[in-house]
Amino acid sequence: MRNHEELEVWQKAHALTIKLYRLTDCFPRSELFGLTSQIRRAAGSVGANLAEGCGRWGEVELARFVQIAMGSASELHNHLRLAKDLGFLSPPDYVTTLKDVTSVRQMLTAFLQTLRGVRTAGNLAPKSLAKSE
Repeated sequence: MRNHEELEVWQKAHALTIKLYRLTDCFPRSELFGLTSQIRRAAGSVGANLAEGCGRWGEVELARFVQIAMGSASELHNHLRLAKDLGFLSPPDYVTTLKDVTSVRQMLTAFLQTLRGVRTAGNLAPKSLAKSE
């Protein structure tokens, strides 16, 4: 078992979730149970799945939850695009937030590769991604 709060990827996902909660505060009230809820749920799901995976026994189970977190990050990307296209998210906020989502997705990919033992010379995961207790 690992402490999820020590994972750099969890820390970035958590910061992104907080950022998105604040950004979605400005969305129309009519979207409270629509897009606002979907963005918040998808963002929160990334960190929650990392936490759940870290609470399981073994790398195989953790890897499965990292994959689920990757799916949530992809879903979040879609919701952010929709929010921008509907005019709920400004273009500058969209660009910076999308960079954050992309960074988290890349870190999740590197972490998954580390868990699976996939290491190539040009694609080593940073050690800070996978600290053990």
